[in-house]
Amino acid sequence: MRAIVGQGARHWKRANRVTTDLSTQRPRKERKENADKRRAQLLDATRRSIVSKGLAKTTLATVAAEAGLSQGVAVFYFKSKTGLLTETLRDHYQKYDQNWKQMLAAAGDDPLEQVMAMIRADFAPAVCGPESLALWFAFWGEEKYTPQYAALSTEFDIAHRDAMRAICARLLAAAPASAGIEVSDWIENVTDGYWQKLHLFPDTTTPDLAVAATFRLLARLLPEYADRILVD
Repeated sequence: MRAIVGQGARHWKRANRVTTDLSTQRPRKERKENADKRRAQLLDATRRSIVSKGLAKTTLATVAAEAGLSQGVAVFYFKSKTGLLTETLRDHYQKYDQNWKQMLAAAGDDPLEQVMAMIRADFAPAVCGPESLALWFAFWGEEKYTPQYAALSTEFDIAHRDAMRAICARLLAAAPASAGIEVSDWIENVTDGYWQKLHLFPDTTTPDLAVAATFRLLARLLPEYADRILVD
Protein backbone atom coordinates (compact mmCIF):
# COMPACT_ATOMS: atom_id res chain seq x y z
CA MET A 1 0.00 0.00 0.00
CA ARG A 2 2.81 2.44 0.89
CA ALA A 3 4.47 1.56 -2.41
CA ILE A 4 1.29 2.37 -4.32
CA VAL A 5 0.83 5.61 -2.41
CA GLY A 6 4.49 6.48 -2.94
CA GLN A 7 4.24 5.84 -6.64
CA GLY A 8 1.14 8.00 -6.81
CA ALA A 9 2.86 10.80 -4.95
CA ARG A 10 5.91 10.65 -7.22
CA HIS A 11 3.65 10.66 -10.28
CA TRP A 12 1.75 13.70 -8.91
CA LYS A 13 5.02 15.57 -8.23
CA ARG A 14 6.36 14.86 -11.70
CA ALA A 15 3.11 15.95 -13.33
CA ASN A 16 2.92 19.07 -11.18
CA ARG A 17 6.54 19.96 -11.96
CA VAL A 18 5.95 19.64 -15.70
CA THR A 19 2.82 21.78 -15.45
CA THR A 20 4.67 24.42 -13.43
CA ASP A 21 7.63 24.44 -15.80
CA LEU A 22 5.38 24.80 -18.82
CA SER A 23 3.37 27.58 -17.19
CA THR A 24 6.51 29.58 -16.40
CA GLN A 25 8.15 29.13 -19.79
CA ARG A 26 8.11 32.27 -21.92
CA PRO A 27 8.24 32.62 -25.71
CA ARG A 28 11.78 32.92 -27.05
CA LYS A 29 11.21 36.49 -28.23
CA GLU A 30 10.04 37.54 -24.77
CA ARG A 31 13.00 35.84 -23.11
CA LYS A 32 15.40 37.64 -25.47
CA GLU A 33 13.69 40.99 -24.83
CA ASN A 34 14.01 40.45 -21.09
CA ALA A 35 17.67 39.46 -21.44
CA ASP A 36 18.38 42.55 -23.57
CA LYS A 37 16.62 44.71 -20.99
CA ARG A 38 18.70 43.27 -18.14
CA ARG A 39 21.94 43.75 -20.10
CA ALA A 40 21.00 47.34 -20.89
CA GLN A 41 20.19 47.96 -17.22
CA LEU A 42 23.57 46.64 -16.17
CA LEU A 43 25.48 48.59 -18.84
CA ASP A 44 23.72 51.82 -17.86
CA ALA A 45 24.44 51.12 -14.20
CA THR A 46 28.09 50.46 -15.03
CA ARG A 47 28.39 53.84 -16.72
CA ARG A 48 26.89 55.56 -13.70
CA SER A 49 29.16 53.65 -11.33
CA ILE A 50 32.29 54.58 -13.31
CA VAL A 51 31.31 58.26 -13.38
CA SER A 52 30.55 58.38 -9.64
CA LYS A 53 33.14 55.93 -8.25
CA GLY A 54 35.80 55.57 -10.92
CA LEU A 55 36.83 52.52 -12.89
CA ALA A 56 38.88 50.89 -10.10
CA LYS A 57 36.05 51.01 -7.58
CA THR A 58 33.40 49.81 -10.00
CA THR A 59 32.66 46.13 -9.32
CA LEU A 60 29.94 43.62 -10.10
CA ALA A 61 28.51 44.41 -6.66
CA THR A 62 28.40 48.20 -7.18
CA VAL A 63 26.86 47.77 -10.62
CA ALA A 64 24.23 45.30 -9.42
CA ALA A 65 23.29 47.64 -6.57
CA GLU A 66 23.12 50.61 -8.96
CA ALA A 67 20.87 48.62 -11.31
CA GLY A 68 18.68 47.31 -8.49
CA LEU A 69 19.50 43.72 -9.42
CA SER A 70 21.27 40.88 -7.66
CA GLN A 71 24.99 40.37 -8.16
CA GLY A 72 24.17 36.91 -9.49
CA VAL A 73 22.35 38.50 -12.44
CA ALA A 74 25.44 40.56 -13.27
CA VAL A 75 27.63 37.45 -13.07
CA PHE A 76 25.18 35.50 -15.26
CA TYR A 77 25.33 38.04 -18.10
CA PHE A 78 28.95 39.22 -17.93
CA LYS A 79 30.86 36.52 -15.98
CA SER A 80 33.44 38.90 -14.49
CA LYS A 81 34.25 42.54 -13.81
CA THR A 82 36.54 42.64 -16.84
CA GLY A 83 33.80 41.18 -19.01
CA LEU A 84 31.30 43.75 -17.76
CA LEU A 85 33.65 46.70 -18.25
CA THR A 86 34.76 45.52 -21.69
CA GLU A 87 31.15 45.27 -22.85
CA THR A 88 30.44 48.71 -21.41
CA LEU A 89 33.28 50.17 -23.47
CA ARG A 90 32.08 48.27 -26.55
CA ASP A 91 28.57 49.64 -26.07
CA HIS A 92 29.96 53.17 -25.67
CA TYR A 93 31.98 52.84 -28.87
CA GLN A 94 28.98 51.44 -30.74
CA LYS A 95 26.99 54.54 -29.82
CA TYR A 96 29.90 56.71 -31.03
CA ASP A 97 30.11 54.66 -34.24
CA GLN A 98 26.38 54.94 -34.87
CA ASN A 99 26.43 58.69 -34.20
CA TRP A 100 29.09 59.62 -36.76
CA LYS A 101 27.75 57.23 -39.39
CA GLN A 102 24.26 58.70 -39.11
CA MET A 103 25.55 62.26 -39.36
CA LEU A 104 27.80 61.32 -42.27
CA ALA A 105 24.89 59.72 -44.14
CA ALA A 106 22.78 62.84 -43.58
CA ALA A 107 25.51 65.05 -45.08
CA GLY A 108 24.99 63.77 -48.61
CA ASP A 109 27.71 63.19 -51.20
CA ASP A 110 29.64 66.48 -50.95
CA PRO A 111 33.02 65.64 -49.32
CA LEU A 112 33.29 69.09 -47.67
CA GLU A 113 29.88 68.66 -46.06
CA GLN A 114 30.96 65.17 -45.00
CA VAL A 115 34.14 66.43 -43.30
CA MET A 116 32.15 69.08 -41.47
CA ALA A 117 29.57 66.49 -40.44
CA MET A 118 32.33 64.29 -39.02
CA ILE A 119 33.63 67.24 -36.99
CA ARG A 120 30.16 68.03 -35.65
CA ALA A 121 29.63 64.37 -34.82
CA ASP A 122 32.72 64.34 -32.62
CA PHE A 123 31.20 67.05 -30.41
CA ALA A 124 27.62 65.80 -30.29
CA PRO A 125 26.18 65.67 -26.73
CA ALA A 126 25.68 61.90 -26.88
CA VAL A 127 29.41 61.22 -27.28
CA CYS A 128 31.03 64.36 -25.87
CA GLY A 129 29.01 65.28 -22.78
CA PRO A 130 30.67 65.36 -19.33
CA GLU A 131 29.64 61.81 -18.38
CA SER A 132 30.62 60.45 -21.78
CA LEU A 133 34.04 62.09 -21.60
CA ALA A 134 34.56 60.73 -18.08
CA LEU A 135 33.97 57.23 -19.45
CA TRP A 136 36.30 57.68 -22.41
CA PHE A 137 39.21 58.91 -20.33
CA ALA A 138 38.65 56.34 -17.58
CA PHE A 139 38.97 53.50 -20.08
CA TRP A 140 41.80 55.04 -22.11
CA GLY A 141 43.83 55.43 -18.93
CA GLU A 142 43.69 51.66 -18.44
CA GLU A 143 44.42 50.54 -22.00
CA LYS A 144 48.07 49.87 -21.21
CA TYR A 145 47.07 47.34 -18.57
CA THR A 146 43.92 45.88 -20.15
CA PRO A 147 44.44 44.62 -23.70
CA GLN A 148 40.70 44.14 -24.21
CA TYR A 149 40.19 47.91 -23.93
CA ALA A 150 43.09 48.64 -26.28
CA ALA A 151 41.78 46.19 -28.88
CA LEU A 152 38.33 47.78 -28.87
CA SER A 153 39.74 51.30 -29.13
CA THR A 154 41.95 50.31 -32.03
CA GLU A 155 39.08 48.61 -33.88
CA PHE A 156 36.68 51.55 -33.69
CA ASP A 157 39.30 54.30 -34.02
CA ILE A 158 40.70 52.79 -37.21
CA ALA A 159 37.22 52.63 -38.74
CA HIS A 160 36.67 56.32 -37.98
CA ARG A 161 40.16 57.32 -39.12
CA ASP A 162 39.84 55.44 -42.42
CA ALA A 163 36.47 57.04 -43.13
CA MET A 164 37.86 60.53 -42.50
CA ARG A 165 40.94 59.87 -44.61
CA ALA A 166 38.81 58.61 -47.50
CA ILE A 167 36.64 61.73 -47.39
CA CYS A 168 39.66 64.04 -47.28
CA ALA A 169 41.20 62.16 -50.21
CA ARG A 170 38.07 62.88 -52.25
CA LEU A 171 38.08 66.50 -51.14
CA LEU A 172 41.72 66.88 -52.21
CA ALA A 173 41.56 64.64 -55.27
CA ALA A 174 43.88 66.91 -57.25
CA ALA A 175 46.57 66.89 -54.54
CA PRO A 176 49.03 64.10 -53.69
CA ALA A 177 47.54 61.24 -51.67
CA SER A 178 49.54 62.29 -48.62
CA ALA A 179 47.66 65.61 -48.47
CA GLY A 180 44.36 63.94 -47.66
CA ILE A 181 45.97 61.85 -44.92
CA GLU A 182 47.68 64.91 -43.41
CA VAL A 183 44.52 67.02 -43.33
CA SER A 184 42.54 64.15 -41.85
CA ASP A 185 45.12 63.49 -39.16
CA TRP A 186 45.45 67.20 -38.26
CA ILE A 187 41.69 67.43 -37.79
CA GLU A 188 41.62 64.28 -35.66
CA ASN A 189 44.47 65.56 -33.49
CA VAL A 190 42.72 68.88 -32.92
CA THR A 191 39.40 67.25 -32.02
CA ASP A 192 41.23 64.90 -29.64
CA GLY A 193 42.82 67.93 -28.01
CA TYR A 194 39.47 69.61 -27.54
CA TRP A 195 38.02 66.45 -26.02
CA GLN A 196 40.81 66.56 -23.43
CA LYS A 197 40.22 70.25 -22.79
CA LEU A 198 36.47 69.71 -22.42
CA HIS A 199 37.13 66.89 -19.95
CA LEU A 200 39.77 68.60 -17.84
CA PHE A 201 38.70 72.24 -18.13
CA PRO A 202 34.97 72.23 -18.90
CA ASP A 203 34.57 75.84 -17.74
CA THR A 204 36.92 77.20 -20.39
CA THR A 205 35.19 75.96 -23.53
CA THR A 206 32.10 74.25 -24.90
CA PRO A 207 31.46 71.70 -27.66
CA ASP A 208 30.05 74.49 -29.87
CA LEU A 209 33.22 76.56 -29.45
CA ALA A 210 35.29 73.45 -30.21
CA VAL A 211 33.37 72.88 -33.44
CA ALA A 212 33.82 76.52 -34.46
CA ALA A 213 37.55 76.40 -33.72
CA THR A 214 37.99 73.19 -35.71
CA PHE A 215 36.11 74.75 -38.62
CA ARG A 216 38.50 77.72 -38.53
CA LEU A 217 41.41 75.27 -38.72
CA LEU A 218 39.74 73.55 -41.67
CA ALA A 219 39.35 76.91 -43.42
CA ARG A 220 43.07 77.59 -42.92
CA LEU A 221 43.97 74.17 -44.29
CA LEU A 222 41.57 74.51 -47.22
CA PRO A 223 41.43 78.24 -48.05
CA GLU A 224 39.65 77.53 -51.32
CA TYR A 225 36.65 76.38 -49.27
CA ALA A 226 36.87 79.00 -46.51
CA ASP A 227 33.78 80.93 -47.63
CA ARG A 228 31.65 77.78 -47.32
CA ILE A 229 33.22 76.59 -44.06
CA LEU A 230 33.09 79.84 -42.10
CA VAL A 231 29.51 80.66 -43.14
CA ASP A 232 28.34 77.58 -41.22
